[in-house]
Amino acid sequence: MAKKCSENPQLDMTPMIDVVFELIIFFVVTLKMAVEKDETVQLEDGKHGIELTAEELPPSHLVIDIAKSGRISMCNFTITPNEIRQRVRDRKRKFGSEFPVLIRADYRTQHRYVKEVMDACTVEGVWKLSFVAVYDRKSGKQLTK
Repeated sequence: MAKKCSENPQLDMTPMIDVVFELIIFFVVTLKMAVEKDETVQLEDGKHGIELTAEELPPSHLVIDIAKSGRISMCNFTITPNEIRQRVRDRKRKFGSEFPVLIRADYRTQHRYVKEVMDACTVEGVWKLSFVAVYDRKSGKQLTK
């Protein structure tokens, strides 16, 4: 004899709510890591360079910040030239040697710190290095972003 269906079937929503909360936490944490940069870095005026937007950059790009004090960081975490080489090596294994490295150096930093970053990249065979600068189209003034 067949079972009689209940007239009010209920669906347990608890697991689905748990998954949604975990996804929210994941995206909040990764978004925060993706946009973090060293806010103390004041970039040089770049009114004569090419204009690039974040949408035009490939997802494989690597951004390295260099503060006036010589602090080298990625996503606002201090790193050494050896750690840069390791990250470039890992990125090269994943994407090949054709990925851009963007150097955000404070305009007041000593060139020896910039050279350390450039050397760490070129030792690993990555030659596509670019420097980030800013230009405010409306006023022609330097931005600190």
